[in-house]
Amino acid sequence: MDQVMFQWGQFLTLLMIAFALSMDAFSLGIGVGMVGIRLREILKVSITIGLFHIGMPIVGLAVGAYLSDLVGDIAVFIGGGVLMAIGLHMLWNGFANGDQKSVLRTKGLGLILFAFSVSLDALTVGFSFGLIEVNRLLAVTLFGIMGGAMSYCGLLLGRSVGGWLGDYSELVGGLILFCFGLKFML
Repeated sequence: MDQVMFQWGQFLTLLMIAFALSMDAFSLGIGVGMVGIRLREILKVSITIGLFHIGMPIVGLAVGAYLSDLVGDIAVFIGGGVLMAIGLHMLWNGFANGDQKSVLRTKGLGLILFAFSVSLDALTVGFSFGLIEVNRLLAVTLFGIMGGAMSYCGLLLGRSVGGWLGDYSELVGGLILFCFGLKFML
């Protein structure tokens, strides 16, 4: 009976961690969704982010606990820098060439950079999970499902808000991404 209660408690704990990790994907998804995105692309981006939310903690576990402090700080710094750069590019694009879409499209390098940047915190959680006894399969599964679902919700919300903002949507989205990147850097 105690074993069952412990597993239920661990599930709830991992679910809360997964929710916390996916809030970045939700918030930043709003910013990306504002530039206009089709439903098919929302699904593709959400699945990619979900896969990154699975892969990054696995990489963190594989690299090992002895690097967690060093890489944890570097990962946050790199993630913040990537988000700031993407946000600045969207802002520049919004001011300079209003009809052209930013590099942060849902294809190729833009998609990979976006998914990587919102999943970096999952990497550091993977490092810390290397130090403690935890159901790793359950953890990475929850991280992936929650990351994909929350990014889907954020992208949908951003898409509908972006329709209200019209031409200013890329500027607002870029500002959101830049501010979140700055928050990670500080």
